[in-house]
Amino acid sequence: MDVLLLGASGRIGQRVATELLSRGHSVTGVSRSGSVEGIDDDAFVAVAGDATDADQVARLAAGHDTVASALGPGEGDDPEVLTEMIEAVVEGLRRASVDRLVWTGGAGGLSVGPDTRLVETAEFPDEWEPVARAAIEAYEILAAADDLRWTYLAPAALIEPGERTGEYRTADGELVADDSGDSYISMEDFAVALVDELDSGDGVHTYVGTGY
Repeated sequence: MDVLLLGASGRIGQRVATELLSRGHSVTGVSRSGSVEGIDDDAFVAVAGDATDADQVARLAAGHDTVASALGPGEGDDPEVLTEMIEAVVEGLRRASVDRLVWTGGAGGLSVGPDTRLVETAEFPDEWEPVARAAIEAYEILAAADDLRWTYLAPAALIEPGERTGEYRTADGELVADDSGDSYISMEDFAVALVDELDSGDGVHTYVGTGY
């Protein structure tokens, strides 16, 4: 499978690229600079691109089987750039006639109880709320794109670098937490979940939570 990976230079993007390559996929990794450190594989090509530009997305996506996104606001970016990105990516995929997209979303919109999303809980950090709200807006834009086979894949409440165990759980629209109420996943296992979704297509048109 030929995969266009947006946001390939970020911490999650690098791990997704590594996971894809380990399974024999070919990857075109897109970053603003055109440079992706730490990956040396003949099946990987790094290119520069602006994910807020639909024309650039269309040009980059052409000829690929699927698109994966690990995009997020950069340091100093307005969180609303997420909505600009998802609008451009959706339009770019349409122009390129590529209909499969797995988008790395946010956990803030996941349900934690009756009519309650994670972002609405007292425990949710105030400093994370602007990005969480923007990610929810981005999801709503993606959810309207019924002509694409999209999956909005969200990590647990806490995601950090860690170990690749290959183990995780998913829930449709709900935060995944353990018996103690802790919601966590390593970036490595989130990458496993994302590539599993690309390979299987089980979560098309769903907001999928991941965690242990």
